[in-house]
Amino acid sequence: MPESVSLEIGGRTLTFETGELAKQANGSVLVRYGDANVVLACVTASEQPRSGVDFFPLTCEFEEKMYAAGKIPGGYIKREGRASEHGTLSARQIDRPIRPLFQEGFRNDVMIVTTVLSIDRELDADVLAVCGAGAALAVSDIPFDKNIAAVRVGRDEDGKYIINPTLPQYESGGMDIVIAGTLDGVMMVEGGGHEISEEDLLGAVEFGHAAVKKIVTAINQLQKKAGKKKRTYPLLTINATLDAWVRKTFKKDVAKAMRIVEKGERNTAFAKFSKEVALEKVGPKDADVKALLEDKNSKDFDSIIKTMEEEELRVMVVDEKLRPDGRKPDEIRPIWSKVGILPRVHGTGVFTRGQTQVLTAATLGSIGDEQRLDGIMAIPNKRYMHYYNFPPYSVGETRPMRGPGRREIGHGHLAERALVPILPPQDEFPYTMRLISETLESNGSSSMASICGSTLALMDAGVPIQKHVGGIAMGLILHGKKHAVLTDIQGMEDSLGEMDFKVAGTVDGITAIQMDIKVDGITIDIMREALTQAKKARLSIIDKLKETLPAARTEMSAFAPRMIVLTIPPDKIKDVIGPGGKVINKIIADTGVKMDIENDGHVYISAPDGVAAEKAKAMVESLTKSVQVGETYLGTVTRLMNFGAFVAILPGKEGLVHISQLAPQRVERVEDVVKIGDQIMVKVVEIDSQGRINLSRKAVLGGASDENGAAPAPRSEEPAGAGGERNGAPRGRGRRPPRRD
Repeated sequence: MPESVSLEIGGRTLTFETGELAKQANGSVLVRYGDANVVLACVTASEQPRSGVDFFPLTCEFEEKMYAAGKIPGGYIKREGRASEHGTLSARQIDRPIRPLFQEGFRNDVMIVTTVLSIDRELDADVLAVCGAGAALAVSDIPFDKNIAAVRVGRDEDGKYIINPTLPQYESGGMDIVIAGTLDGVMMVEGGGHEISEEDLLGAVEFGHAAVKKIVTAINQLQKKAGKKKRTYPLLTINATLDAWVRKTFKKDVAKAMRIVEKGERNTAFAKFSKEVALEKVGPKDADVKALLEDKNSKDFDSIIKTMEEEELRVMVVDEKLRPDGRKPDEIRPIWSKVGILPRVHGTGVFTRGQTQVLTAATLGSIGDEQRLDGIMAIPNKRYMHYYNFPPYSVGETRPMRGPGRREIGHGHLAERALVPILPPQDEFPYTMRLISETLESNGSSSMASICGSTLALMDAGVPIQKHVGGIAMGLILHGKKHAVLTDIQGMEDSLGEMDFKVAGTVDGITAIQMDIKVDGITIDIMREALTQAKKARLSIIDKLKETLPAARTEMSAFAPRMIVLTIPPDKIKDVIGPGGKVINKIIADTGVKMDIENDGHVYISAPDGVAAEKAKAMVESLTKSVQVGETYLGTVTRLMNFGAFVAILPGKEGLVHISQLAPQRVERVEDVVKIGDQIMVKVVEIDSQGRINLSRKAVLGGASDENGAAPAPRSEEPAGAGGERNGAPRGRGRRPPRRD
């Protein structure tokens, strides 16, 4: 029989079940949340540790199945393919808080697969997957000391914190923060907001962690009821003899190398700490050490050196207040930036901070260029896209260049999240924006550099953003009970430190945040210290950005498309599109523009130049404009009758110029004044109750409406004949009216 536990979270019932599904996995849990959300989490571990690796081989997957939302995939291929961007980001959210909680030296392959089986399309299942993964590990036989869970925190219309808000509540509340943690501390924070304050963020973290602890308590109960006995897995341990010899031999050299300021020189010094160099230092009495160093499969030597580096870094930063490059804890590396360096690109920005440099290129397109999303969630199409690239030359390496990895996707999403809140609304700036950040150099915090460079690129492109967005990465070094929070961490401080805390925002508040740690949780007090220090740095960086480009350019690049937005009555959309798209396709062919029409009547015209855009605009207006009494039009004569001429003044709009209104003088025959195909100026003098249009050419030429200065006789005196043509002449004009049968 399955076992389960339930609790109330965010106004919905959260249930964990185990013992019925996927029983061959080491641990499996079915998570139910509310009426529609179901996620299956399964965890497995290899029987033997992976040899020859110096890292924990953990794989996390987030599987989005279209059937969960009652959908069939669009396009020709009807089977789900590779993970979507949302799936990749959700998988990262599972990995990052869980990885640090495994035992040091654990080298067995562990795989966590979470599958969304059913979903309320307005509620993100990513936090349910983290909870399910934590519960599956808890009931499994895989050693995992501290159980974990996650929630999302938003705000309601009154500004109060709420747990697991829906997609519409993200927008109305201006906050979307994911918090993962254990009973003891916070493991991960990620999200964004519409310029929220540091205290609001901390309040959200505290509020979310309280809910996390409730969920972890429930998982603990499930573990007691149905958890398997934990197996004993082999842990990678360092040979004590080799450890003592390496420390004794290289201690002074490591300490000296750690204090080299320039990265290239420091790396050269560290490269000397190799097995080959160590073998040259082995004495005749250290035969056992020599044998260990000659083992090509052993990575003990490299692990010992790395541990020594970490220990030396802690001493330097915490005790000596000295960072590897000589900076103070709150000091930012030198900054310089440029804009407009690529002539044909719509907008460019280069941002350099120390040995980290990012070039961002901005491209503007029509609304039709927006990214269409076909997923299990009701996420709207994206008019702003941000992609981050990390080529190997940026760190002086050689490796194959393939598609973007999870890290690149995550960094691009973080930059996108940071900039979206300050973008102008679509009705003010009807463009699609695509930004590409190329990392040219990297020594820490390239994701934050991409945010800074992108701010400049947007402004250089003429996107009317009102505020600069800056980003900074904070670090944490622990040494015993003491700690140091570092501003603008470089690569070594990231890899050897305990925290990578990225904060981005404007002068008025935070727009994006991402915190990862390598220990089993940090306190709110440390987070508050880091946020205070980050705000000071962010404001300083924004000042530097303002020096480069104080505000968005008032004109766009000559190579950027020109956009015109029209609003037409929704019932006129069919007139612009035409049967089978005939009308709109002709406008596009004649003018060379792109056109997008939305259901609410908004028409977006994108053209390579203003002339083409205005021409297309005039064509659309002529198709949708309503005829108004008193307005003057240049019309084309389409038919001649004995009582007057019919003139087309707008597409599909035709009126009658009575013979008495063709000229200031008396006209005997219509053919004496106009012929079919002539273009004449006419004025609308009447639209009768049946919608028929009376026109006057005489009024335009300066004559009265008729010989007596009065309007022409009512149209009722001119009944329509077959096919709607008017065959009669008005009474009182010397002609006999038609017979009425």
